[in-house]
Amino acid sequence: MLRRFLALALGAALALAAPAAAFAKTFYWVSHGGPADPVWTYFLAGAKQWASDTGNTVNTSFHNGDVASQQEAVRAAIAAKADGIVTTSPDPGSLVEIAKEANAAKIPIINFNTPDPKASFNAYVGGDNVTFGRNWAKYLVDKGLIKKGDFVWMPVEIPGATYGVQEEEGIKSVLGPAGITYEVTEATLDQADAINRMVDYLQANRSKVKAIIGLGDLVTGSIKRVFDQVGIKPGEIPVVGWGNSLDTTQEDLNGYVNAAQWQIPQATSYIALSMANMAASNIPPGFNVITGALYEKDKAELYDKILSGK
Repeated sequence: MLRRFLALALGAALALAAPAAAFAKTFYWVSHGGPADPVWTYFLAGAKQWASDTGNTVNTSFHNGDVASQQEAVRAAIAAKADGIVTTSPDPGSLVEIAKEANAAKIPIINFNTPDPKASFNAYVGGDNVTFGRNWAKYLVDKGLIKKGDFVWMPVEIPGATYGVQEEEGIKSVLGPAGITYEVTEATLDQADAINRMVDYLQANRSKVKAIIGLGDLVTGSIKRVFDQVGIKPGEIPVVGWGNSLDTTQEDLNGYVNAAQWQIPQATSYIALSMANMAASNIPPGFNVITGALYEKDKAELYDKILSGK
């Protein structure tokens, strides 16, 4: 009797395990970012870990801010009859029609990192960029680091990209009523070029810049190199912005950056793919997952350890 019970139990276990191997799915992970941007290393790591943990295939691609290229990649995933797609929104409105095409093909399409409420995505996983921008500006105002009549410089990698547009919206809602002006300038996705452009800007405008808001991980993570080249001491100009890289956690620990935004990049990719997989199994998400935390020096070591893999 015991032998028969064990045989039945083993058979049941095999029956449960078999579908996972027999029905492995294929998902597409599509990013507007570039592999040279440090934060996307962590987003990509989350996608790879998910594929390893689940046994599913995840085809990944970067598009370096090229909207047409990203649109083509998402359409290619639809044509390939993907089991699910997770994608950033490279520009407001740019994936509205393509999301409809995925809906019509009954392919789950999950938006991550940069939201676009106008597109018919099944769900969104990531931060609220408008809120992030508002919080950065409020931090500078509430801490008395800037006041009426001051000027704030806001470098961004890709002008017009969804994340920068939404962040600026939140920032403007605080700085405008406070009588504080600002300028957004392009830094590019190449870090060496970004540093050169940022150095040139600060050398030309050092006297009027009272604070900096980095609208992207690459620019915020370049602050130390820029300050060192221009001869600006840590803390001399208040800096807030993104903080998903080791460069920025170190800048925070060493006083170059006052507060930085942690988006939890690995988990963002992992959760987005999990939701796509869930939707592919006919369990509609019906909710979004918002991630993120603003950290100062006292919490920077925690995120530094996470990003170091310690």
